[in-house]
Amino acid sequence: MPNSQGITNTQNIDNLEKILVLDFGGQYNQLIARRVREQHVYAEIKPYDKVTLEQVKEYKGVIFTGGPNSVYDESSPHYDPAILNIGVPILGICYGDQLMAYMAQGEISSAEDSSEYGKTNVYFENDLLFEGLPSESVCWMSHNDFISAPPKGFKTIAHTDKCPCAAMADESRRLYGVQFHPEVTHTVYGKQILENFVFKVCKCKGDWKIENFVENSIEKYKEYLAGKKVLLALSGGVDSSVAAVMLHKAIGNDLTCVFVDHGLLRKNEGDFVEQTFRRQFGMNMIRVNAEDRFLSKLKGVTEPEQKRKIIGEEFIRVFEDEAKKLGKINVLVQGTIYPDVIESGKGDSAVIKSHHNVGGLPDVISFDEIVEPLRELFKDEVRRAGEQLGIPHELVWRQPFPGPGLAVRVIGEITKEKLELLRDADAIFREEVANAGLEKMTNQYFAVLTGLRSVGVMGDARTYGYTIALRAVTTDDFMTAEWTRLPYEVLERASSRITNEVAGVSRVVYDITSKPPATVEWE
Repeated sequence: MPNSQGITNTQNIDNLEKILVLDFGGQYNQLIARRVREQHVYAEIKPYDKVTLEQVKEYKGVIFTGGPNSVYDESSPHYDPAILNIGVPILGICYGDQLMAYMAQGEISSAEDSSEYGKTNVYFENDLLFEGLPSESVCWMSHNDFISAPPKGFKTIAHTDKCPCAAMADESRRLYGVQFHPEVTHTVYGKQILENFVFKVCKCKGDWKIENFVENSIEKYKEYLAGKKVLLALSGGVDSSVAAVMLHKAIGNDLTCVFVDHGLLRKNEGDFVEQTFRRQFGMNMIRVNAEDRFLSKLKGVTEPEQKRKIIGEEFIRVFEDEAKKLGKINVLVQGTIYPDVIESGKGDSAVIKSHHNVGGLPDVISFDEIVEPLRELFKDEVRRAGEQLGIPHELVWRQPFPGPGLAVRVIGEITKEKLELLRDADAIFREEVANAGLEKMTNQYFAVLTGLRSVGVMGDARTYGYTIALRAVTTDDFMTAEWTRLPYEVLERASSRITNEVAGVSRVVYDITSKPPATVEWE
């Protein structure tokens, strides 16, 4: 197999000021890093047990994340208390706040009947961390333990009705802790608190700019990949599209994109992808129309996970067939992004991603290495890079779309007829949301062809058609999501058009389930 580390963009960030998000197992860790990057300060997430004290000294500041454990549990994640005395500013959040207190000899107690969860009124003291904030606001709490006595040298700088130490500070060592979560939108002044920590406490300048990243990357790959033959699996999704345009600007026709159209895309999507990359950008692109091949493999299959495995395996085979035709290829490009790096190996993710992005390419395809030009970017940064590269708005901001495509939005067996029906219904729904100017009101919206059929009436005739479910969610990070309160008028127009224009549909319903308990997708 190729060198799966490949070249990354570390050259672009070596000279940046950086904030370390030290991961202790919290659910909002990616969100913390994103919030810091929104301030134009580069943040990276590292597992608590993979970073030495010497490495910590390279950062402008450190944020201890939350976590599900109690600091008194021996199996809980801990760190060397010496980190508090190396001169690097630290902000502890939730578990990270308690851990800081524990390391500095403070007292942590079980909240018992005083545990807090959800929106909570918090009262701020006059402190650098809370500069510019009112004396009272709303924060998001989620804890069972609390700091009952701050460590020596620390003072309490915020409290709630139930939590006597909702925040603490040792200003001489630039150590701060908050029991609540400033990174979530429910904490009204959370963004300001993080901004104060980054700029007023850590003294950052804010030199992380996506424009610089794009320009530097193009110049770097122009030099590094000169004379090499490069292959990219183009799905038409945001990540692979941005990677493709970036590499094309760097090496031109030495890049070949293979677009596997498995017949499970949305209406006109395959043609749109081809026109964009072949005509607008003049890319060297191979489109493989493999709908019949995929549908024959999926015939009779109804179990969602089996659908996914079949599609992933067949993608490998199609990609392999095309790659063999091209002869010797030096480099494979993958659209790995930073959440992939974090979630699939805590920094050692490239090996895992070689099995994830392109399905686990077999050894028979010979690549010298894998290049991952976007592996330092979050999704919102990838979109901004796409805009910087001149990719059409409708592609850069396209709706999130599962790898198996419409296969997991057709409940039950997949047929060509069902796919066409769903494409038409989905296109109408998305068109009505766009016509109402509500595209930014919801983070993802789509139609599902349920396996339910029901009686209907068309004119004087009885019908027995499919039920289409419409789904729209609002979310900050897709870990949790609220169903979107789309106006009734929009839903009414979508329903009327779908039942009148899409033959075979007799009923339309709207999914009002949040995540949890549901997932965003139905399968």
